[in-house]
Amino acid sequence: MISFNYETDFSLENEAQFSAWISKAIQEESCKEGEINYIFCTDDYLYKINVNFLDHDTLTDIISFDYSVGKELHGDIYISVDRVKENADDFKVSFEDEISRVMIHGVLHYCGYKDKTDKDQEVMTAKEDYYLSKRS
Repeated sequence: MISFNYETDFSLENEAQFSAWISKAIQEESCKEGEINYIFCTDDYLYKINVNFLDHDTLTDIISFDYSVGKELHGDIYISVDRVKENADDFKVSFEDEISRVMIHGVLHYCGYKDKTDKDQEVMTAKEDYYLSKRS
């Protein structure tokens, strides 16, 4: 089950569509959907998590905590709406496209994709682009 939680004034207008899109991606990756929580928050909120849990003194757009068991996906995906808005402006894409990219990025990590090396980033970006093309 995919759930959406808000620690800021932002909220998704079409939760059901996002949920269905993410569920289809999980199935296509031959994984099983477990409990996946999206938590939308501010830069300050996510910064504190980054410092306290990951010892990273930086702003970020997403932090995911993976509790998956094998191919059954479980986890908490924290997304800074502030960072996504700024990135959308920087990359000259719509806010909805950027929030979608970040949301699918978190799930792809749970599916086993990494992004630490250039090669891994290429694969991750290609997967993101593929699933973004399937979003309705």
